[in-house]
Amino acid sequence: MVLGADGMLGTAWMKLLEERGIPACPATEPALDITDPASIARFVDTETRAVINCAAYTNVDGAEEHEALATKVNGDAVALLVARCDELGIPLVHYSTDYVFDGQGDAPYPVDHPTDPVNAYGRSKRVGEAHVAASDGPHLVIRTSWLYAPWGKNFVKTIAHYAKERDSLKVVNDQRGRPTSAEHLARTSLALLEGGHSGFFHGTDGGECTWYDFAKAIAEHADPSCVVSPCTSEEFPRPAKRPAYSVLDISKTEAAVGPLVPWTDALASVLPRLS
Repeated sequence: MVLGADGMLGTAWMKLLEERGIPACPATEPALDITDPASIARFVDTETRAVINCAAYTNVDGAEEHEALATKVNGDAVALLVARCDELGIPLVHYSTDYVFDGQGDAPYPVDHPTDPVNAYGRSKRVGEAHVAASDGPHLVIRTSWLYAPWGKNFVKTIAHYAKERDSLKVVNDQRGRPTSAEHLARTSLALLEGGHSGFFHGTDGGECTWYDFAKAIAEHADPSCVVSPCTSEEFPRPAKRPAYSVLDISKTEAAVGPLVPWTDALASVLPRLS
């Protein structure tokens, strides 16, 4: 059962499961309401082998004004999913974010590093993490970051579009993290699930960069004539504070499933396929 199957990550999951010949049931709004126990029970039944929760409130800036809603979807609803999966004895794969960390580090955050979110979105995701951690079930929490795909609304598609429309772009160079291909994240997640793993893992692509580095690599493919220049976060204030350093330590994941693809290689495989 793939919840949020029409989103960026959910779409990647559905494509992967079809490719692997694994039967999958997509669940999307409005038919599914993950904040309603009765709705969850209708979708997640005795025939369900695993629940992949790709449904989330993902508007980082919007969460500053609507934290209660973000927490209801990213936190409270997760408790309902955990309860239903525990009742049926099936695993839940749940996704979280690098934004649960404070961004003050200077080395990749291991999975057991204390969380201290700097924005409402991160706080809402931490609530969801806590609900999964409180269960003894065979569940996975996979933190990821800077997610993109050939489809959906994401940074890669936005920069590729603007690079073709504008002569120059300014992108922040004081926030560092790991880009993640949704397709690679789905494959990593499935490998962890099939391997019988549970607990907390970090799922990203390999390597690290700033948003400026990331944008420059995208623009060079979309239109090399577009000049991408670095700037500071202070030059482009946003409602939600972003962590300056949110590189996730992926060593535990690589020990479980093998090396993760470098972000530069992942990006190169996606850019020609942007929808």
